[in-house]
Amino acid sequence: MTTIEIARDFSVTPGPRYERLGPNSGEAFRRRLSEELAKSEDDVVVVLLDGTEGYGSSFLEEAFGGLVRDGRFSADEIQRRLQIVAKSRLYVTYAKEATSYLQDAIAHSNPGR
Repeated sequence: MTTIEIARDFSVTPGPRYERLGPNSGEAFRRRLSEELAKSEDDVVVVLLDGTEGYGSSFLEEAFGGLVRDGRFSADEIQRRLQIVAKSRLYVTYAKEATSYLQDAIAHSNPGR
């Protein structure tokens, strides 16, 4: 199992959706997450949301929903290998929101599912 702690490994201040809009973007994190999933082969990658100053919905949607739209990994593989985690109560809402964006992107990528 590989763990990415966003606050430690990426930024305490996650930014906008796209890199062109500012630093620490969801797009940049999605690329980082995608690289980690590719590197760890069949291993589970845990993303820990705790410790940041918060998240914008555009960051979460691009980071997690964008991972599905990117097409590098199948929806099944993402569901099997990615865990979005919040240890603190303060971040549970963000984890639910990120999971929701992930599930919405999966549903739209597989309309018959």
